[in-house]
Amino acid sequence: MKIRKMGRTGLKVSKYCLGTMTFGPEGWGCDEATAQKIFDKFADVGGNFVDTANIYGLGLSEEITGRIIKEKRHEVVLATKCVAPMGKAPNDMGASRKHILESIDASLKRLGTDYVDLYQVHGFDTTTPIDETMRALDDCVRAGKVRYLGCSNYAAWQIAKSNAIAKEMGGARFDCSQPQYSLICRGIEYEHLPFCREEGIGVIPWSPLGGGILTGKVRRGKDAPDGTRAALGPSVQALLTEKNYDIAEAVAGVAERLGKSSSQIALAWTAERRGVTSPIFGARTMEQIDDNLAAAEVELDDESRQLLNEVSALPSIYPYNQGARRREIQKVMNLEGQ
Repeated sequence: MKIRKMGRTGLKVSKYCLGTMTFGPEGWGCDEATAQKIFDKFADVGGNFVDTANIYGLGLSEEITGRIIKEKRHEVVLATKCVAPMGKAPNDMGASRKHILESIDASLKRLGTDYVDLYQVHGFDTTTPIDETMRALDDCVRAGKVRYLGCSNYAAWQIAKSNAIAKEMGGARFDCSQPQYSLICRGIEYEHLPFCREEGIGVIPWSPLGGGILTGKVRRGKDAPDGTRAALGPSVQALLTEKNYDIAEAVAGVAERLGKSSSQIALAWTAERRGVTSPIFGARTMEQIDDNLAAAEVELDDESRQLLNEVSALPSIYPYNQGARRREIQKVMNLEGQ
C-alpha cells in the first residue's frame, strides 16, 4: 500500500486508514479474534494507520484496538478521539479542559499505550471557549501523550478559528480533519476541502462507502440484505434517495465494466480526490477487508471518473460558483478585445 504525508507534517500514513468502529459491538461488529485477523491482514499489505474513538462501544473498541496492535505498536500510527458523552454527568462530554485531560488518560489506559499519534476532537463544542480547548490539547502534546492534533465534523471556519487561536497562544494546531466524504456526500468540496489543501491540513474522510450504500448491496427496487448497515440503520435508510440510488447504480456499472467491486470503485474515487490523505474504511469480516484492501490497486479511467463526478455533482451555489462565473466573464472580455 502506498504511503502519503499527513498534510504539511512529516507524518507518513498509509493510503487507507483502518477504522475500528466495528470492533466489539454485539449484533453488528466483529469479535476480537476476527478484529486481530483484520488488522494483521491490513498490516501485512503495508497499512499503518488505525483510527478509533472512546465512544465506539463506550471504550470497548479502544480496548480491542490496543490489544490487537500491541506487537506492532511502534509501526502503527494510532488515532483516537474525545468529546462524545462517556457518562451521564455534566462533565462526561465536550471539549472542556476537564473532559479532554480526563479523556486522554482514560483512552491511553484502554489502549495500553503511553501516547497516541493523533488525538482528535470528535465534534465542535459550542459550550466551551476555543482557547480552553486548544490549550488543553496543547498540554497533551507537551506532556508527550499526543503527537499530533486533529478534529472531526468541524466546519472550515471552526478549524480556521481554532488554528488561529492556537498560533496566537504558541500552541499546537489541528493538522488533520476527519469529515464525512463520499460520492453521496460531497459537501466538503464547497469550502472545507479547498481550505485544508490551502492550509496543509490532512483529510481522512469517514464513511467513504456512504454508510454501505456504495457497496453494491443497495440497488434500486431491492431490499438491502439482512445484516447490512442499510438494513439495520434508520440513518442509512434516510439516505436512500433517488439521486443516491442513481449514484449507487453508476458505481455498480463502473465496477462491472472494470471488473472490480462497487466498494473498490467508491474507495478509489475518494482516495484520488485532491487534498484527501487517507479514507477510513471498516470491516467486520475477512471478505470485507480483502475487498476493501484491493481498492489500493484500483485506478479509475477518465470515462469512469467523469461519469461518477457527473452523477454525484453538487449544485452550483453562491458564492462557490463565482470562480466559474469569473472565468466566463474573462472569456467574454478576451473575445471582445480581439
